[in-house]
Amino acid sequence: MKILEELSRFRMSRYFKLLFVCWDIVLLNTAIILSALARFGTLDELFIKEEKTVSLLANLVWIGLLLNNDSYRMIRIERIESIVKRTTRKLIIHASVISIFVVYLKFADISRLRLLFFYLFFFAILLVSRYISMKLLKEIRAKGYNFRKFIVVGANETGERMKKILAKDLTYGYRFLGFFDGNPDPSFSEEILGGFDKIQEFIVKEGVEEMYIALHIDQVEVINELIKVCEQNMVRIKFIPDFQLYTKSSKVEITFYENTPVLMFRPEPLESSINRLIKKAFDVCFSGLVILLIFPWLFPIVMLIIKIESPGPVFFRQKRSGRDNREFLCLKFRSMYVNDLAHNKQAGKGDSRITKFGAFIRKTSIDELPQFFNVFWGDMSVVGPRPHMINLAKEYSELINHYLVRQFAKPGITGWAQVNGYRGETKELVDMENRVEYDIWYIENWSLLLDIKIIIRTIINVLKGEENAY
Repeated sequence: MKILEELSRFRMSRYFKLLFVCWDIVLLNTAIILSALARFGTLDELFIKEEKTVSLLANLVWIGLLLNNDSYRMIRIERIESIVKRTTRKLIIHASVISIFVVYLKFADISRLRLLFFYLFFFAILLVSRYISMKLLKEIRAKGYNFRKFIVVGANETGERMKKILAKDLTYGYRFLGFFDGNPDPSFSEEILGGFDKIQEFIVKEGVEEMYIALHIDQVEVINELIKVCEQNMVRIKFIPDFQLYTKSSKVEITFYENTPVLMFRPEPLESSINRLIKKAFDVCFSGLVILLIFPWLFPIVMLIIKIESPGPVFFRQKRSGRDNREFLCLKFRSMYVNDLAHNKQAGKGDSRITKFGAFIRKTSIDELPQFFNVFWGDMSVVGPRPHMINLAKEYSELINHYLVRQFAKPGITGWAQVNGYRGETKELVDMENRVEYDIWYIENWSLLLDIKIIIRTIINVLKGEENAY
């Protein structure tokens, strides 16, 4: 325990970046050795010129990736899932660079199987290493070591929220000492240690390391004075801007235009060119496979039954609102008798316009299959907010303030709202409000893994049968 106590006093964070990079290079070269043993049973192959060149490049590329975009960063309150996700993304980029290098230089003597083993070993070692590191740090902090003492200036809802975040888990490594405020909120229930004039004496006496300021910007003179106090006593000062004044979004993003910070209401992963390329590639490949493997045998059957059951076209084409609220023609198998209300009225439970076979294909979502052509053409995505009829989109955009935010993304055949039960007719306004909330959450949290998760849940729901599919 004495060792832990001494280590907790030594600020390892100053050297963490260097240690992190060095340790990862050790892990990378360990994976190289293990991959050679697994593939060849000996290390001799690693000493040929091409293998040495690729190994050196692997080290250099990984160092570059680690030093870029704070890959070594481990915030105390960051979840391990976030760290793993960040590390995995870097590993994919690394593998892509090495693969391009090997193919471009036509390194015929490089074993592709050895490279595969290398990335499998490296991925496993990295995950274990990150997990053990986080667990070890949490254990040390849970025993009372490696803590940072902090105070909050601002007896209000924002300050209380920050206190709860940092103090709710001992493993975060923060020790809350108290609130300070010269003019506290009358409804504030927490104990206040004093006004602004008591702060300097307190931080010197208690050895405060961090100060979180949750004051309104109109108290700029007080804030400037607190900055002086912190800098004179080597206390790190952090500001908590109250974004809730501007938006109810739980996520906001700050970017810099030169030296000017700009607040954006919500992150949009799909505004990244790389993410859009990944999603586009996935959409084209997935829709192409469905068109090639399912349509040739299923289409003739469905078409024949539709024509036999009722007169009219096989396909139902309808204008719907897409990305950026642009109109496009959405395709479906016709599931209703030809009627004048098809483009204006939603289908409801027990709707007399729906044919018997139409009820079946709506229940099993077979009627949506032609939309894979919309995906292939680029009007839609496999996963995204469901496209609505033009008149409905106009109606709900006037009733729900943030309705059109869902139009920031391409519409999908299935979506996050649908797999969470918000599918079919929207009888009440609250049904659409909930659907919109799920659609916006999807836009803010998009990832390829999330798309795959939604597709799997959609298939499961179709096999189980959905209550709202009518």
